[in-house]
Amino acid sequence: MAAFLVLAGGGGPWLAFILSVLAGAGALLLGLHRIKLVGYDLENACRGFWLAAGLGVAALFLMAPIDAILWMMAFFLGHVGLRVGLLRILLQVGRVVHPVQRVVIYGAGQTGMQIASALRLHRRIRPVAFVDDDKSLWGTDIAGLTVLPPQDLAEIVRKGQTAKVLLAIPSAPAARQRRIVTDLRGMGTRVVVCPSLSDLMTEEGQETGSIDRFLGRAGVPLTAGAELKGLSVMVTGAGGSIGSELCRQLLAMSVRRLVLLERSEIALYSLMRELSPRAEAEGVTLVPVLASILDAALVARALRENSVSEVFHAAAYKHVPMIENDPVSGLANNSLGTRVLGEVAVKCGVRRFTLISTDKAVSPASIMGASKRLAELIVQDLARRSANTAFAIVRFGNVLGSSGSVVPLFRKQIAEGGPVTVTHPEVTRYFMSVGEAVHLVLEAGGLASAGDAAIFVLDMGAPRRIADLANEMVRAAGYRPFEGRQGEGDIEIRYTGLRPGEKLHESLASSDCLVPTSNPRILRAKEDALSQLETAAALRALRDIVAEGDPVAAREFVSRWVPGYNAGSAALQPCIPQAPVSLKSAL
Repeated sequence: MAAFLVLAGGGGPWLAFILSVLAGAGALLLGLHRIKLVGYDLENACRGFWLAAGLGVAALFLMAPIDAILWMMAFFLGHVGLRVGLLRILLQVGRVVHPVQRVVIYGAGQTGMQIASALRLHRRIRPVAFVDDDKSLWGTDIAGLTVLPPQDLAEIVRKGQTAKVLLAIPSAPAARQRRIVTDLRGMGTRVVVCPSLSDLMTEEGQETGSIDRFLGRAGVPLTAGAELKGLSVMVTGAGGSIGSELCRQLLAMSVRRLVLLERSEIALYSLMRELSPRAEAEGVTLVPVLASILDAALVARALRENSVSEVFHAAAYKHVPMIENDPVSGLANNSLGTRVLGEVAVKCGVRRFTLISTDKAVSPASIMGASKRLAELIVQDLARRSANTAFAIVRFGNVLGSSGSVVPLFRKQIAEGGPVTVTHPEVTRYFMSVGEAVHLVLEAGGLASAGDAAIFVLDMGAPRRIADLANEMVRAAGYRPFEGRQGEGDIEIRYTGLRPGEKLHESLASSDCLVPTSNPRILRAKEDALSQLETAAALRALRDIVAEGDPVAAREFVSRWVPGYNAGSAALQPCIPQAPVSLKSAL
């Protein structure tokens, strides 16, 4: 362009040729040939500006009188020099007050570019380079940073040119991300795993987007839901982690009416505020019911007035140590409450009833687990005596990110600088994301048939050591974990001992008799149940104990009536666990 202007101004072909050579040399010196079009940000645009300005000055120098050029150059250089000098002084003062942390961004995709752009305004963090596996990007400039191959990272770390690495490849499989993190930690650098941009923009993403990667497996697509369209559905315990996610997914299925039964006023209020705008947009009627499942008259009125066809029973006390301290309340809510709700559902003509159970109901070592196992037995008894209502029991383990999960606790402890508390170095648990669990609950409910209370077990993969999860979360936050108060690292992993009622390892079924269903992630367990007479006798005894409020009698009752209950099994667990058996291997 400068050469064209010279020719137009009568400068002659030699001057045009000289400017063309200067333009090419300037472009090479400024690295404009290495800039990817997608990374042509403000900094790279400034390079182009300086090249154009330099060519303009050169054109003036070649065409204008020498005295005028010297005065223009002196004024321009003095003005720019003064501003640049002041800016450098301010930057140096700022860096003394706030030391700059140099970081490398692993991943030169959309997330990496956005992170680099955002960090340019940060006073304490400076991105120095990209690292990416894509060979076609090596040596190019994106967002003002050079893209390097991964093998160059070791040298960068060795020379102390970076304080940490930001892993910005949220779309990569979790297994690959873990492998990269392991390799980077082996170089002696700190690693921070960045969520995707969509996760950062939503409140839900901040909670779940960075949690699900700890599962180490992909989620499951939802195929159920068509049969619920246009129906009236009730969710008990609607304000809890599972209950609220059930409500969200049921809204997406275009149910006609959604009845939210919850005993906590603040939980129900918060859920209504969240769901109301979406329900209005979907044309779904929300009906809040502030009640306990033990209130038979109120529950019956809610079922009849809203013509409820489906009930998802998620209401339960779930905190093991608390129920261990108050066994009467746990048995009353979890066991008797299920009986009351189930009987009322049958009388009101509910088509299907799904109980949300837990792996702690298998060979229970706690009152909470025993109360849920008793709830399963009660539902099986109701199913045998009901010709029109189909009952289903869905059993699964821990849900990542729920109110009772270790993940929010670990996250809080890490934010406070530790220690991160784990009960035992060898304790393991099954884990599943809340969305994945609810997907499969809805699937399993559709497999139920009248007269047969099936126990559906969700395949949650292999159990995970809680200590491994704690270490991964500490490292993902950019810190180094250590064990023992005198260890070397940033965040201590401290072992506190098993609490009353806790076991080292949970199981999802009491036997190896697991039958596959039409969904490969849902298995059916064949387990013994109490007879009708035994169930009636157990319920009479339980009602008397609850009326008297006797905790000693409550524990004796559980030992007498709940199959497999062993209050001492937690304490008798060995310190070194045997290899857990996968559900699929049992088939």
